[in-house]
Amino acid sequence: MSFDELAALDAAHVMGTYARQPVAFVRGEGSRLWDSEGREYLDFLGGLAVTSLGHAHPEVADALAEQARTLLHVSNLYYNDVQPKLAAELDGLLGGGGRVFFSNSGAEANECAIKLARRYGQKHGITHTYHVVSALNSFHGRTLATLAATGQPAKQATFQPLPPGFWQVPYGDIGPLEAHAERFEGKLAAILLEVVQGEGGVWLAPPGYLEAVRALCDRTGALLIVDEVQTGLGRTGKWFAFEHFGIRPDIVTMAKALGNGVPIGACWATAEAAAAFEPGDHATTFGGQPLAARAALATVQIMQRENVPELSRRAGARLAEGLAAMPGVVDVRGLGLLLAAELAPGADAKAAAAACLERGLIVNAVTPTALRFEPSLLVTDAEIDEALAILGKALA
Repeated sequence: MSFDELAALDAAHVMGTYARQPVAFVRGEGSRLWDSEGREYLDFLGGLAVTSLGHAHPEVADALAEQARTLLHVSNLYYNDVQPKLAAELDGLLGGGGRVFFSNSGAEANECAIKLARRYGQKHGITHTYHVVSALNSFHGRTLATLAATGQPAKQATFQPLPPGFWQVPYGDIGPLEAHAERFEGKLAAILLEVVQGEGGVWLAPPGYLEAVRALCDRTGALLIVDEVQTGLGRTGKWFAFEHFGIRPDIVTMAKALGNGVPIGACWATAEAAAAFEPGDHATTFGGQPLAARAALATVQIMQRENVPELSRRAGARLAEGLAAMPGVVDVRGLGLLLAAELAPGADAKAAAAACLERGLIVNAVTPTALRFEPSLLVTDAEIDEALAILGKALA
């Protein structure tokens, strides 16, 4: 089917919630994609940090095929033989001693985290504990609760009134967080933060900030939730971005990279925090079902074998160095293989991303003046150099 035919079919039958780019992808392999017209592209967006091992990774594909022939789905009213294995792997990466709830997306993982924090407060004798403080410029999801936690008023405006109890403060400043903790007089359920504000523009927490937030939560009894939906599982050069700062959250959410393209999310919590949930407090039909869990288990095992945090550190340094040396780029920010290139004043990042797409490189405008790069964690030096060459031509 040609692109025009696909676009017409989409327009006639799919809700118009996306401002799609004029291309339809039909096949992928590693860091490469091919469109409906047979054109080849170098993918440095990775489905927004999703295809962490590249497209159509053969081991993940084999695991999916085997599981599809064995058992696709069974209700969470019963055990299955894949979900607890995956939970044990993730718990090990997070230091052990925790518990995992599986969902289908990052927004659902954050919903679980919010509900768990409120339930924890109730269990510890704090009545009407529902206040959650997050950061301006953050992004935590599109459900009503996670949208209320998202610090982007433009995304919230259309859907008012949103659920109460959510407050946003400037990112990187401990003072407003301390003021809110005092204001709520012990009824603060949680502080919810990203280590790197990915959708907000790839902005990194300043030195000392997360350590101060951890100390504040310890003093007030609020839980510290770290949203690692975009940054988790090796993307920043460590298994989880919070490790760069030497803290330990009470709750960690993840999703994008977990299934290498298969929809799955997870909410990890310390055993103490997780114990606040009782049977019936939270559930989801598809979360942790055998097919998705098997894809994620294969993905995580490959990640460990390949040591993707180290690969991300090395490849990210090469990419960042190349971006910083490029005419038209005035700043590079981020960690590992989650990077943003700030363009020279007056530049249009959307136009630059479109120029890259025309030349066979997939990136996106994360802000009006910055391009975002999130390639596969298995990206090669040759692919990085190729991407930089294409970008240079596009910016020129």
